[in-house]
Amino acid sequence: MQRTLNLTIFNFVFIILLTSCGGSSVEFTPTPLPTDTPIPSPTLTPTPATPLAILVLPSDMDQAINELYQTTVYDLAQQAGFRFQVRNSLSEIDLEPDLRVVVALAPDPGPGIVALASAAPQTQFLAINIPDLSAGANISVLADTVQNDIIAFMAGYIGAMITDDYRIGMIYPDQNQGALSALNAYTNGKAYFCGICQPFYYLTYGFPQAISIPVTEPIENYSVYSNYLIQDREVEFIYLYSDITSLELQAYVGNSGAVQVGSAPQGSVPLYWAASLSPDTIGAIQAAWPTLVAGQGGQVIQSPLVLQDVDPSLFGPGKQAQAEQVLRDLLAGRIAPHSVP
Repeated sequence: MQRTLNLTIFNFVFIILLTSCGGSSVEFTPTPLPTDTPIPSPTLTPTPATPLAILVLPSDMDQAINELYQTTVYDLAQQAGFRFQVRNSLSEIDLEPDLRVVVALAPDPGPGIVALASAAPQTQFLAINIPDLSAGANISVLADTVQNDIIAFMAGYIGAMITDDYRIGMIYPDQNQGALSALNAYTNGKAYFCGICQPFYYLTYGFPQAISIPVTEPIENYSVYSNYLIQDREVEFIYLYSDITSLELQAYVGNSGAVQVGSAPQGSVPLYWAASLSPDTIGAIQAAWPTLVAGQGGQVIQSPLVLQDVDPSLFGPGKQAQAEQVLRDLLAGRIAPHSVP
């Protein structure tokens, strides 16, 4: 029994020595403790600033017209997603980086449109009735040219429409090529309404009757030419070409009983004034706006014409609607003032 005990102890010691002397061992790999995954910090993207549109109006403008301009440009700015401001002046310190459109009416604001446009090349400027300013770069201008041929055509058309026997006449300056062109358009406007326009009463002369005023004639004698048409030629309607138009002559024609249509009078509307053909500045701004928002500068914007100062006792609503359609066709190029109808 002692021997057995000794053998057991020997085997136990042998196993321990064998294990410690290079026997196979079990490799223990610790399980890593869970850790929090780091979350990257958010990158802040700056919100783009809202573009700005500024309307510059003179401080002494008529309140009703002032509000009309403000409403027009405000609505356009809202539709484009722009902020909107109204100012009576504009300087270089007002030219913030997000300023995109400036609509400015005369007089030339601050240091002048040219200087402002140079300081803010990202901004489109539309100048309205500012003299001695040319379109270019980021400056667009409202054309100040009088559309005499269209006005003359419409005067002939309306005159034939509202007078008995188409008895219309025209007074124009002699040796003036623009006036001769307008006389042709005036004649075509009458023919566009009534073709041959045969008067009910036979006359030895046709209409329109036209008379030119010599360039040397004093202004105070212009009424003589009006009398010739009204009294001697039985004219009931007179169109005065723009170069010889004056408040005094318009008033004299009206006081003589002849009906008139023409560019808007600069003063009070004379007697027997049927309608004015006036530039539509609001319409011009609306037409120009898409090009300004698109960053397209250097545009010359031609104002459409509209009928204003209408006397419904001379020029009723039905006839006015008919004339307005003809005017739209003229402005759209569907009717040419010098083509034979």
